[in-house]
Amino acid sequence: MLEGDIGLEGLSPKEDPAAQAAGAVDAEGAPPGGPGAQAATMRVNEKYSTLPAEDRSVHIINICAIEDIGYLPSEGTLLNSLSVDPDAQCKYGLYFRDGKRKVDYVLVYHHKRPSGGRALARRALHSDTALAARSVKQDQPLPGQGGLAGAGEPQPPADFHEDDKQFRREEYEGNLLEAGLELEHDEDTKIHGVGFVKIHAPWSVLCREAEFLKLKMPTKKLYHINETRGLLKKINSVLQKITDPIQPKVAEHKPQTMKRLSYPFSREKQHLFDLSDKDSFFDSKTRSTIVYEILKRTTCTKAKYSMGQGEGRKKDSALLNKRRKCGKYGITSLLANGVYSAAYPLHDGDYEGENVEFNDRKLLYEEWASYGVFYKYQPIDLVRKYFGEKIGLYFAWLGVYTQMLIPASTVGVIVFLYGCATVNENIPSMEMCDQRHNITMCPLCDKTCSYWKMSSACATARASHLFDNPATVFFSVFMALWAATFMEHWKRKQMRLNYRWDLTGFEEEEEAVKDHPRAEYEARVLEKSLKKESKNKEHRNIPEESTNKWKQRVKTAMAGVKLTDKVKLTWRDRFPAYLTNLVSIVFMVAVTFAIVLGVIIYRISTAAALAMNSSPSVRSNIRVTVTATAVIINLVVIILLDEVYGCIARWLTKIEVPKTEKSFEERLIFKAFLLKFVNSYTPIFYVAFFKGRFVGRPGDYVYIFRSFRMEECAPGGCLMELCIQLSIIMLGKQLIQNNLFEIGIPKMKKFIRYLKLKRQSLSAHDEPVKRKQRYEADFTLEPFAGLTPEYMEMIIQFGFVTLFVASFPLAPLFALLNNIIEIRLDAKKFVTELRRPVAVRAKDIGIWYNILRGVGKLAVIINAFVISFTSDFIPRLVYLYMYSKDGTMHGFVNHTLSSFDVRDFQNGTAPNDPLDLGYEVQICRYKDYREPPWSEHKYDISKDFWAVLAARLAFVIVFQNLVMFMSDFVDWVIPDIPKDISQQIHKEKVLMVELFMREEQGKRQLIDTWMERDLKEGGPRNSHGPRAALHGGAL
Repeated sequence: MLEGDIGLEGLSPKEDPAAQAAGAVDAEGAPPGGPGAQAATMRVNEKYSTLPAEDRSVHIINICAIEDIGYLPSEGTLLNSLSVDPDAQCKYGLYFRDGKRKVDYVLVYHHKRPSGGRALARRALHSDTALAARSVKQDQPLPGQGGLAGAGEPQPPADFHEDDKQFRREEYEGNLLEAGLELEHDEDTKIHGVGFVKIHAPWSVLCREAEFLKLKMPTKKLYHINETRGLLKKINSVLQKITDPIQPKVAEHKPQTMKRLSYPFSREKQHLFDLSDKDSFFDSKTRSTIVYEILKRTTCTKAKYSMGQGEGRKKDSALLNKRRKCGKYGITSLLANGVYSAAYPLHDGDYEGENVEFNDRKLLYEEWASYGVFYKYQPIDLVRKYFGEKIGLYFAWLGVYTQMLIPASTVGVIVFLYGCATVNENIPSMEMCDQRHNITMCPLCDKTCSYWKMSSACATARASHLFDNPATVFFSVFMALWAATFMEHWKRKQMRLNYRWDLTGFEEEEEAVKDHPRAEYEARVLEKSLKKESKNKEHRNIPEESTNKWKQRVKTAMAGVKLTDKVKLTWRDRFPAYLTNLVSIVFMVAVTFAIVLGVIIYRISTAAALAMNSSPSVRSNIRVTVTATAVIINLVVIILLDEVYGCIARWLTKIEVPKTEKSFEERLIFKAFLLKFVNSYTPIFYVAFFKGRFVGRPGDYVYIFRSFRMEECAPGGCLMELCIQLSIIMLGKQLIQNNLFEIGIPKMKKFIRYLKLKRQSLSAHDEPVKRKQRYEADFTLEPFAGLTPEYMEMIIQFGFVTLFVASFPLAPLFALLNNIIEIRLDAKKFVTELRRPVAVRAKDIGIWYNILRGVGKLAVIINAFVISFTSDFIPRLVYLYMYSKDGTMHGFVNHTLSSFDVRDFQNGTAPNDPLDLGYEVQICRYKDYREPPWSEHKYDISKDFWAVLAARLAFVIVFQNLVMFMSDFVDWVIPDIPKDISQQIHKEKVLMVELFMREEQGKRQLIDTWMERDLKEGGPRNSHGPRAALHGGAL
């Protein structure tokens, strides 16, 4: 029986079956009817009662518990008790049954109960058996181990794990009651086999915890916010009028001229705060945060359970292991062990439908989570009010990032249009397309490939100019400065939000949260302490009787919290996990490289196969076909490996057993980002920096596995192929992984859960259709899994936008279009698809900011190498200023090509059809800087190669240092804290000092008044008068 699941009055202790059952499980093993039973009866009547004392009669919370103790009311009693539907009074689960106490948090657990239409008959049949089984003493076998049998039927075997979970829930909920929380059970729900514990935090508990957590709450003191004056004020008013149509219609989003002074809540200074409406002083977000803090620190290490004598040591050890995992902080370990299946705060109500009361969730759905308002600003203050600061900062950062993409995409489009406008004026591409030059190129593969005309690559050359032009260099410099400006702009925006959200003094609270140990860490430390104590006992050779050995181990486990105070996990304890991490990460990176190598072999073999095709159109489009299909293969592999690497990163972080949640999150982010970074960018790095670099030359090619010849870049360079690779992977990830998966998978999971719950409900019992309670509807939603996936996809996208922007100027535009949808998609997911997450306070975006800065710095280096080594920008400059006879680019293509005598082919590598072009070829050309075959040092690297290489390295050094200097200059020029915000923060401190000074002066005046009155009346009548006055002033 769940302790306190029923409340029975009007029965004597001897007649009350609840008292008898409670006495059977009394902690001291007292007989039924003794002091233990009376105490249990008091707990039943007082702790779990959900109605005022005057309204208690036969209060039914858990019918399953009533059947367990053998009390079955008549059918008329049940109908009378359930005839009045209290759902409307409690707002369909948002309040307790009395309609007054708000549900701040919900715990969900699974229980076993009879199902079907004959449930009452089965309950009556087994009621006596259940009562007899529960009245056994602690030193007797439990059900399922012998003992009483049912009347005419064999007794079902007991589930020790289920009983253990039940007793742990009893103890945990009892501890919650001792902490001041109020509970109400509901197992009579539409979801079969699922029970709910509704939790309410009364005013006294909220005040106590708010003071403990140092929550800043608004005081009665109002002050004016400094407004801009002169020209800036006029500009701001004009901007407000212009942007008014795109502002959300939310009260929190309107500009405010007054602000309440905030101060950490204190029960001794309640007079400072506006407590006229205590129900709304702590909003739902704050109430759920307070309850969650209590749930985390409430212990569950002394659960009562009577071990059977007939079972072996395996079950005993399994039970001890499960109890060890309970740990020091309850709810996280209880959820991990399945004692509770879910824990979550409730949404404020429905977001759509007829006759739906207006609430913040509905407002968010209409003004934020709808695709129809994609052009509007986000109501960030309302998002923070509903979901908390951490989620509010994510959406604020996403909004700033999307805003900053507008100028980047505009400049990118201009650069692309410049390339389109000048494509017909580009001399190198015109020379490549000119049939009169009649340049014969060497075969692209051995045997099957024949000689080919350079003019056949005309389309590729013209397309390359769209992205490989002088404006690309300017755009790379611009994007490096853009990244620095974006980071500075976000820091300033973050400070404004910290001021508006009263997070300016959050460091101390953050340190307290940082030191909060995880349940898994506590379990591991407890296990280590138990092993250490057992070794000490063996070393001392203390005799221990076998009959008391188990009891001693249980006592040791129950006292595990004391043992863990002095024990910590060292690097020796974590060394196997660190070694596993290192080996696993190296192996995953090697797998990624192996897949890229496999795709390379596919490209080489496919190009050779297509070259044998008789169709001229197929042979002319070999490069495009091979590139497109290889990129699609890369995309599919990247998407699949992203999911695999995410799971592996979480597993690797778990086995490390980090001490705190902050440490766990940072380690997980680092591993996931490292693996996904390598997975997403390795194919792009190959095309940008390795393809065509190590191919050798005709007559002396480099081979993979002695059979596959390394592939070459096109005559126009690899930049066009890099652009194709980057665009397909970026767009594919955004469309398939980010949007399709985010929309499709949650809806599919929700539909599967709906079908499962519907099938269970139909098979369990036939009930009249009634509206779901709020906690039932929220239980069917997807659990909140954290912000790591959301940040991760945006950081990877930020890498696509900045790292290789020199090869794809349209990347910011596609990122902007994706993010416009992404904001509303994430908003809709949070409002409609996910359970309401626990509000977490945060003043910044954490480790993600450092990752962004690292990506921004890396982007400068990579773009420098892309411009100098991947594109033809540097070779063109070298030719223009060193080799051009007329100061133009005429002759550049011929200058970049070397000559080869076809008689120098290795045996078995010459083309099978040397007359494919209709004439005999004696000299073919290939892209490289080498000496001609008629030279004394034929096929050696020429001086031109070293001149170009020196220019490329010089450009990398100059570009990198110049752009880094400019980025740091932008960082230095723009202050992190806006001037008006620093003034407001200083003003708040001054006002707070003045407020307390006036309070102290008022206290002194009151004391002086008391003393003067006492002196006039001939002496103090009450020596405690001034103190009482002082105390009253403090309150």
